[in-house]
Amino acid sequence: MNHILNLKCLICGKEYSPDEVAYVCPDHGDDGILDVQYDYDAIKRRITRGNLLYSEDYTIWRYKPLLPVAPDAEVPPLAVGWTPIYNAPRLAENLGLKQVWVKDDGRQPTASFKDRASAIAVVKAQEQGAEIITTASTGNAAAALSGLCASVEQKNVIFVPESAPPAKIAQLLAFGSTVMLVKGTYDDAFELCLSAAKEYGWYNRNTAYNPYMTEGKKTAAFEICEQLRWEAPDRIFVSVGDGCIIGGLHKGLKDLLAMGWIDKMPKLMGIQAEGSSFMYHAWKNDEDVLTKPPVEANTVADSISAGLPRDRIKALAAVKETDGAYISVTDDEILNAIPALARGVGVFAEPAGAAAYAGLVKAVNEGLIGRDERIVVLNTGNGLKDIASAMKSVEMIGTQPHNVEPDMESLKKQLAIINEQ
Repeated sequence: MNHILNLKCLICGKEYSPDEVAYVCPDHGDDGILDVQYDYDAIKRRITRGNLLYSEDYTIWRYKPLLPVAPDAEVPPLAVGWTPIYNAPRLAENLGLKQVWVKDDGRQPTASFKDRASAIAVVKAQEQGAEIITTASTGNAAAALSGLCASVEQKNVIFVPESAPPAKIAQLLAFGSTVMLVKGTYDDAFELCLSAAKEYGWYNRNTAYNPYMTEGKKTAAFEICEQLRWEAPDRIFVSVGDGCIIGGLHKGLKDLLAMGWIDKMPKLMGIQAEGSSFMYHAWKNDEDVLTKPPVEANTVADSISAGLPRDRIKALAAVKETDGAYISVTDDEILNAIPALARGVGVFAEPAGAAAYAGLVKAVNEGLIGRDERIVVLNTGNGLKDIASAMKSVEMIGTQPHNVEPDMESLKKQLAIINEQ
């Protein structure tokens, strides 16, 4: 693939050809995360913004020349990407803002943002003729890999904490994955997956270990800017756990600037749960993310629960280099954001997705953003992923169903009670 220059270590800067290393810089072990470097002049000869006007491919593959795959690479049949972005005037008005959009990645094939990376993983694994693909996950990356693998009959082994929400485990089993429920945290599952992949030679899809996962996630930045007619927003709010999504957005925006397709870099706003706020504290206290010890993660937002964010180098750079910020929100603020998003724009988010909107609310209340800024909130997962949390969120604001007998008299009495409230 002549459009890839090299893989560059984000710690020491050493560069490798794509066929020289599999995942990480060998000088730094599992922490030696690499970044894919592109020849943008070569890419410009293959794709322009004008080309996209005539593209009928409304998936991530419409941007194939900007992805680390061969032009003739076979891709999974599931339609990953090109999720809707909704203008949200009621949310904007409630917050005193000029313009708010909500990008809904809960509309992906397996109902989460993680399908973007897993689609790339399947292509890269099949390039290598891998018999088995593996990943560790709190649930969404696992379901994404499971579904994408099912679409092409690719064997896979999944490691998730046994505390993962039942809906996510159900997806894995329905798709036919070999599922390992780990008696421990996500970090425990991650380490076990790394060991197993090395032991058995499985292709490793793990976030912040496999450098190509960032390349799948960056496609959301491409879509946001194209859907906004190449007028980049002022800020993008996104929840952060392992850090790969915010790092991917940053990479995509850098690609677009290098291609001359946008003329400014949006500020990236990373939102973390208070109970899993490694990145927030590292940013706030200007700490070294390579030496900072893990935190003990505990939050209702399981998808962003990570004691040691694996993509922490890219995640910190994404905020620092865009003049953005990290914001910490409580579990109650996250749960309150679920019905607020649902009622304000019709998007049903799981806790991790709603955290991004909770962060916007806090940013407005703390005077961190200007009224005239154009804001995008990225929902990373569908609310059906975690029904227990969704039910708790509506109970917190006093919403409940009404029991009635199957007759009009009972209905009239109940409606009268409702009207009096």
